[in-house]
Amino acid sequence: MRSKRAGADMWQKLRPKARSMRHLPTAAEDQLWERLRGRRLDGLKFRRQHAIDRFIVDFYCAEAGLIVEIDGPVHEKHRDEDATRQSCLEALRLRVVRFTNAQVDADLPAVLAAIAEAAGHSSRSNSPSPHCGEGAGG
Repeated sequence: MRSKRAGADMWQKLRPKARSMRHLPTAAEDQLWERLRGRRLDGLKFRRQHAIDRFIVDFYCAEAGLIVEIDGPVHEKHRDEDATRQSCLEALRLRVVRFTNAQVDADLPAVLAAIAEAAGHSSRSNSPSPHCGEGAGG
């Protein structure tokens, strides 16, 4: 699958923010990144704070067409914006799965299993998947 990236002009605008976000991850993003980086999850290559169209997504796996978003408390106030953003990304034929910071903190193996499943890979964990809806809220 071809990588979906922001255009050159948009990338120039998003680049400083993406770089800043990579250097200041939330605790949950940092914890998840340690388990996704370097093809550690079923050999899947993930990028973090990756620009797609006009958005910066938390984690992106091009080969699976999968975006993983980690929602902190600020997302409670931005549900409509998150829903619009998700619709735009899904219009690019990408799948978006969302988890809360609390889900990552409470049961990282289940989050990883759900990501592997969403990517179309068999899970290496027998833990049940947490609720990770596709749509607003997550």
